[in-house]
Order: sequence, then C-alpha cells, then structure tokens
Amino acid sequence: MVSSGPWCLVVSHDGPEWREQEQEEGRFLLRFQRLFFAMCRPDSFPMEELEDRLRNNRNPTLLHQILRQTVLHPLCKKYPPAVKYRRFFLSELIKKHEATGAESVDDLYNALGEVLRSEDSPICYKNYFLLSGENITLAENVAIISEGTTGLVTWEAALYFAEWAMENPEVFNCRTVLELGSGIGLTGIAICKTCNLKWYTFSDCHSNVLKQLRKNIIRNNLQIDSGIRNIKDCEVEVESNNGSEEIQRPKVAILQLDWGAITQEQASELQSDIIIATDIIYDPEVALCLVSALEKLLVATASGKMKTSSVVYLASTIRNPETYHQFKVELGKFGIEYQTMKGPATEVFPYNRCIKIELLKLNYGT
Repeated sequence: MVSSGPWCLVVSHDGPEWREQEQEEGRFLLRFQRLFFAMCRPDSFPMEELEDRLRNNRNPTLLHQILRQTVLHPLCKKYPPAVKYRRFFLSELIKKHEATGAESVDDLYNALGEVLRSEDSPICYKNYFLLSGENITLAENVAIISEGTTGLVTWEAALYFAEWAMENPEVFNCRTVLELGSGIGLTGIAICKTCNLKWYTFSDCHSNVLKQLRKNIIRNNLQIDSGIRNIKDCEVEVESNNGSEEIQRPKVAILQLDWGAITQEQASELQSDIIIATDIIYDPEVALCLVSALEKLLVATASGKMKTSSVVYLASTIRNPETYHQFKVELGKFGIEYQTMKGPATEVFPYNRCIKIELLKLNYGT
C-alpha cells in the first residue's frame, strides 16, 4: 500500500505573513487531494476559488501542484479513481485554466491525454486519509447497484460512524466487535487502524461483497485469521514507544452471515462486546429481519457464559423516514431499547454533510 500523508507546502520565505499564506495554500491543496481521492461530487471542489486564484496569479505553479497531489500522485498511479471521474476532473481544471487566458500547462493536457487513452473498468479505487496521514484504500464497483447488491460501494453513514469511532476510541478499547453488513469494509478497516481492539469480525451475506471485502482488508495490511474465533485467546498488546502508545492491529475474521438464518446457537457463538452496523435500514422487510437478528444476538450474549451484555451502535442515513420509524417500532416489540447519540464533531472524511444521519445505541431491555 502506498502511504501518503497530508500535503505540506515548503518554501524558503520567513515571517508570520508568509507562514500564514503557506498554511492557507497547503489547506487549499489538501482539500483538492482529499476530495479527488475519495471521488467526491464535482461540485464539492472549490473550482470558483481556483479560478480566482489563477486570475490573480497568486501562485503561478498552482495547477502543477494540484496535479502532483492528484492525478500525478504515486497513489493515483497505483490505486486510481474511476477513468470517467479523472477525465471530468481534468476537464474542469482545463476549463478554469483557459478561462483565465493564461499560458497552457503541458502537464495538464498530457495528463488528460493519458486518461483519454485509458480503458474504463467496473472497478475503481477510493482513498481516504486518516488524521495520522495513513490512508485507507478501497476497491469499489463504479455502479451504485452492481451484481444485485448495493454493498460494493461506500455509503455516507459508514464514513460518519468511522469518524465517531475515532473520536471515541475508549468505546472499543480491548473489546470484541461484530459488524453486520460490512460491505467493502470502510468502517471496520478504519476502526481496526485507529482503535485498540481484541477482535473484529466483518460479516455480509453476499458472496461477491465478501470477495471484495477480503481483498480490501488484505490491501490495508490487516491480518485475517483463518481459524475459529476464540475470544479468550484474543489479547491486545500495546507497546510503549518513548512514552506514547502504539495501536496493535487486531486479528480479524470474515463471516458470511444471513440475518434471516441466524439460529440461537450461532448467535451464542458470535458473542461480542459490541455490534455495529451502518446504512443497512433501507427496506421494510430487511429492517424486520435485522431486528430479529439483533434480538437473538443480544439475548445470546446476555445469557451466555461471558455474562456481559452487548451494545449495538447503528448509524443510518434517513432516506425513507417511514421505514426508519417502523424499524424503531419493531425494536420496541422485541424489547430492544434505543437512544440517539451525538454525532462526530471532527471532519476526517469528505462526504455530503447536509444529509440526515442518525446514530443509535441499542441495548436489550431489562
């Protein structure tokens, strides 16, 4: 995996005004980089501000710097965004550049020429940068619905919950985690990279999703355990390095799990301290099946040998308020209580923050 930290502008000028200008320009370029590698919507980019900067000639090398941090970056060479996305991105840069009447930038046109010669692929890559500078690389399907499932792309609530987890690492400290509907793995990979866990189990029901999930887990240097999960044997070691703690990556497991087919015996075998799920409430029938599965998982843990109760964290984009309301009603019928949690305050990943996402904490009622 290519490691790429946040972009940093370095020049030789001194003084507070220059330093402030450098920092501001660094943030501007970093914004382009993060949006580009996450394949964000074109209207997310500060294109009007770019045109203004080009017209005022504040930085004659600005376009070169943007190219070096996006399409010409080593990370893009190894794990590129979709071909159509790169074409559009470069075309927009050219439009803004030509609108200023400035001299042509050969690198810009050469980059577009190279992308125009590239063949489209059903698979693309998204890269998300953590606050540490480390990146998460995910292979995704270009189509939102592919091979009969929506699990081959990353959804907003997955990013939302990953941010919340990074703000609240103590919730996951020395815990075992089961994720329902892991999709291609963004949430779980982020948690495994930033929190001290005992064990993390990814799960999904779709075989094609599981294949892509496995590749993404390996691509992000997480160790997949091929044996049977034994919670007692999963201990976290935290090594000391000059007084600071380093996160020991947990072992992970991948499980094909059909919510409608979970037995009480299987639920007992899947005992975990924490159960999480993101963006899985989109269909009334699926929601009912999910509630039944959660009831089995919570009851199994509450009455199991561990004698500790699981807690469920569920992040959902509210696309259909009626379906979401019915899900909450069904929770009550099964004796599952819920409370709404405060969302993340720190912006780590670029995504649409205008949509409504809600985070629930579920417990089995007493």
